[in-house]
Amino acid sequence: MPAYHSTFLSEPDTRVVGNFAVLPLRTKFRGPAYPASEDYDIIDEAIDLFRANSFFRNFEIKGPADRALIYGILFISDCLSALSARNAAVDRNEAGRILNTLALEHFSIPGDPGFPLNSLYSAPRDRAEAELLRGYLSQFRQELAVRLIVRVYDDGDKPSKYWLAFTRRRFMNKSLS
Repeated sequence: MPAYHSTFLSEPDTRVVGNFAVLPLRTKFRGPAYPASEDYDIIDEAIDLFRANSFFRNFEIKGPADRALIYGILFISDCLSALSARNAAVDRNEAGRILNTLALEHFSIPGDPGFPLNSLYSAPRDRAEAELLRGYLSQFRQELAVRLIVRVYDDGDKPSKYWLAFTRRRFMNKSLS
């Protein structure tokens, strides 16, 4: 059974930086992403496909939207690891603070020496593209952290054990951190 790919692969007129798709987002955070015209965006797709794709060690990249999906899935994995790093269950407010800090901390982009997935991503062509990508990924990470809290804490003040069980799984045996 093959892994699930992005539905945004066939999206017309997608901005691409390096080979990373800069897709529209439904977000309240400021950044370079265009507003999404539909209710379903790449962040919803990453959250929806996270658990299913976590079981795959190999992933055939079919386009720039798949690279955005991979980044989202790996960031979700880092978020869940941060939430389960403490042995006690973290309440919803504390989880919001932890994931907001994780989303805003300094991170590497494709082309940087510290970026763990440089073999899969092309570096931006110039400094302006690098700043566009950094701004987009920052906006992407912040919105993903907010939406992940809603999903993981959907039934109260305790995290769902069905989400935290995936902290031991490594998609493609990779991690962003």
